[in-house]
Amino acid sequence: MLNSVLSRYKVSIRISVKSAISLLLVVLAVALPQLGHFFGKEFSSIYMPMYAPALLAGCLLGYGWGLGVGILSPVASFAFSTLFLESVMPTASRLPYMILELALYGLICGLFSKKIEKNAFVAFPVVALAQISGRAVYVIYNLIAGRTFAELMASVQTGMVGLYIQLVLVPLIVMLLAMLIKKDRGGRE
Repeated sequence: MLNSVLSRYKVSIRISVKSAISLLLVVLAVALPQLGHFFGKEFSSIYMPMYAPALLAGCLLGYGWGLGVGILSPVASFAFSTLFLESVMPTASRLPYMILELALYGLICGLFSKKIEKNAFVAFPVVALAQISGRAVYVIYNLIAGRTFAELMASVQTGMVGLYIQLVLVPLIVMLLAMLIKKDRGGRE
């Protein structure tokens, strides 16, 4: 039905593979924290599930897409939870630094995506660099906003479990996808 209307007005919609994957990663970034709330309110603070899709987007798709997923993920989560759920997550006060932090995660991983494509093992130090940079921006932003350093360090320590898990899980996913792509290319050559 929609195709006939679009063709009548000579409008074509092309969705690239990168667009589709980016959309999937944003949806994942919105869904994972919501699913985590079933395990308790502290789940997101400890495991930070919204961060992994931004890291993956940068590693797999490049800096532009990683930056986009990093910016859109907290905004989409805020919009979704505001419109459809009783609890707004992330809260409006957390939205600015989450946008900055996730955007930096996607951007930094994306800047190294060509190197990761050549050697997927490079994803390990790149994800670590992105996490350190993102957490530094988090601390700086919140210090400027008036939070105490001790309070911020407690928050950073709370999220260390999630950072460690993502430091291993995200590169492993990247390496697995690289192996699958290499195997698929080998079968077609």
